[in-house]
Amino acid sequence: MAPQRLLLVFIFLFYFSSFPSNARFIAGRSSPTDLVSDGISTVKTPPYLLLKPLVAAEETCEQTYGFLPCTTTVVGNLFLILVYGYLMFLAATYLSNGSELLLEILGPGIVGGLFLPILGALPDAMLILVSGLSGTSETAQDQVSVGMGLLAGSTVMLLTVIWGSCVVVGRCDLRDSFAVDGTNTKGFHLTETGVSTDIWTCYAARIMAISVIPFVVVQLPQALNSTSGRHLAVLIALIISVSMLVSYCVYQVFQPWIQRRRLAFVKHKHVISGILRHLKKQAFGKLLTEDGEPNTEIIRKLFDAIDENGNGSLSYSELKALVIGIRFEEIDLDKDDAVRKVMADFDTSLDSVVQEDEFVKGITKWINEAKQTGGAYLEPTAGTFKFIDRFHQETKREHALLGSEEQSDEVVEHVENPRWISFKAVLMLLLGTLIAAAFADPLVDAVDNFSDATSIPSFFISFIALPLATNSSEAVSAIIFATRKKQRTASLTFSELYGAVTMNNVLCLSVFLALVYVRGLTWDFSSEVLVILIVCIVMGAFASFRTTFPLWTCSIAYILYPFSLALVYVLDYYFGWS
Repeated sequence: MAPQRLLLVFIFLFYFSSFPSNARFIAGRSSPTDLVSDGISTVKTPPYLLLKPLVAAEETCEQTYGFLPCTTTVVGNLFLILVYGYLMFLAATYLSNGSELLLEILGPGIVGGLFLPILGALPDAMLILVSGLSGTSETAQDQVSVGMGLLAGSTVMLLTVIWGSCVVVGRCDLRDSFAVDGTNTKGFHLTETGVSTDIWTCYAARIMAISVIPFVVVQLPQALNSTSGRHLAVLIALIISVSMLVSYCVYQVFQPWIQRRRLAFVKHKHVISGILRHLKKQAFGKLLTEDGEPNTEIIRKLFDAIDENGNGSLSYSELKALVIGIRFEEIDLDKDDAVRKVMADFDTSLDSVVQEDEFVKGITKWINEAKQTGGAYLEPTAGTFKFIDRFHQETKREHALLGSEEQSDEVVEHVENPRWISFKAVLMLLLGTLIAAAFADPLVDAVDNFSDATSIPSFFISFIALPLATNSSEAVSAIIFATRKKQRTASLTFSELYGAVTMNNVLCLSVFLALVYVRGLTWDFSSEVLVILIVCIVMGAFASFRTTFPLWTCSIAYILYPFSLALVYVLDYYFGWS
């Protein structure tokens, strides 16, 4: 069914569901005597579990914008939350699809690094903004808990339910602690199936863990039981959060360039290890002396073997013949680029040829680098040094961690009718932004009214329900992407999850802190901040130092979600944290 028809059905049903209805309100009776208990008045019932009447005739509601429907009934407000939540889901979908279309036209860099993360966090930011702008300061203080609930709920949902689901659907067979693309012959084996990511995903997880610093700063006065420095702490946290937002966007803009440079460096190390292994096989003796130093005599003999015309120097064509003669099966190597880099390493005199002394110095430098990486140790049985093989294996591992060339390639493929795609992308971005801006305030009002009607704190409603609306499209696309069962897609999936949480911690928090500071609101969200810190630090530390996640790791993520909800409930009700 089309979204427009669904919306019409929602509105039609709403007007029937929001008519007043009567219900009996059951309340506890006071005990007539202190000696006899009726079993009701002595029971301490959490206010969250007390439902008010489904409708109170004397209560009225205020229409958002003066014309949007409102109600004081539980069913009516629940239905409004579903309708407005669906509209926010549409807004997030339009923003996501428009961003992807724009990325096809303009490629990464400014678009992928700056606009896409901001647009992805826009629905959450809009909801947080309107939650603190409504009415008087007292009203804003009451409704701002919706924004904090959404902020905490989005972070927890992305790093628990969605993270764990991506591990489950993206699992592959593990071989040598690394996931083999496209293979799943072991079913749901907890230790022999899982997903692997590249090193850039680890960096994204570390950045996410660092992004919780503003939460720590703003929470310090409460941790120290100080009331005088809370407003100043909010300002300092706001400055830090905005600074981290700018720094993160700059990093995202330049990250593809950094990734290409790292890959180019590792490919050059592949050439070095390949040439050293080739020379070792062709050597007329050992490349190292008994004391572990490069054997210059053997290196000079190797030079003579490569110098085909015997003129005492190696030309570009002779070096290219050497590179072509070596099979680099692990990488897609540009032979001409490899020869140019070898020439740049050896040709210190810049005369476009490599003299014998330059060759000896260059090979000696490569051998010393290989010894530092591979460790020049002596095999007790063979009596030969194995550092070159170790250097080669370490280079292969480093290249695998950096990911494939496809992931770092910034070349934008030719698209048909770019003007139409650009127009469509801008239209979808504008439509998504308008829907998010128009219906964020009504959604917050509906959550607040539902909270009043049920006595359930608005925080819990926004913690559980609103992230489903604002993050649904992102969650579905992440899970679908993970089902491709490749390291590249797994890396992109988890990087996007960590990036979304980072934007929550810097962009959405910046909006929230600005509201608290400008409107003079009270920062009193200790339990919520604690939950965000626990989830971000646990998952950030877990993902920062490993690139392979066996299937059993999803259980940690799944356990964290109910733990977070229970922790907020216990701290809020039993210990008075809010």
